[in-house]
Amino acid sequence: MIRSRPESDNDSFTPDLTPLLDIIFIVMVFLLLTANIQIKTMEVAIPQTTDSAVLDSPDQEVIAINVLKGSPSWALQGEPVDSWEMFTATLLEMINANPGKPVVIAADKQANVESMLKVLAFMQNNNINATNIVMEEE
Repeated sequence: MIRSRPESDNDSFTPDLTPLLDIIFIVMVFLLLTANIQIKTMEVAIPQTTDSAVLDSPDQEVIAINVLKGSPSWALQGEPVDSWEMFTATLLEMINANPGKPVVIAADKQANVESMLKVLAFMQNNNINATNIVMEEE
């Protein structure tokens, strides 16, 4: 005669996986917390100078771009320009008419940084390389 085992006997031979899973999760958390994560950075080289001649006013005529606080945000040669489109068109005309003149950017301390970045991006897109940024000497 064939006898079958009672169900309670079948369960007694299977291993309990709960402690094993606990150990695996603890090790996994430990490894995640101690893993070295590479932080991606970009180094920016800021030129340093002790030469005061760099901070002197230029002796020659320049194309002056002013970044202003409030509206209008831009000025050319000290004259405020109402719109960005008019500013860019006038700037390109001035540069094409006077290709030898250096371009100087002067920004108000309270001016919007976005306006300054917009001018710099426009100059980069139009390959205007001869640029000086006016800084206040400390």
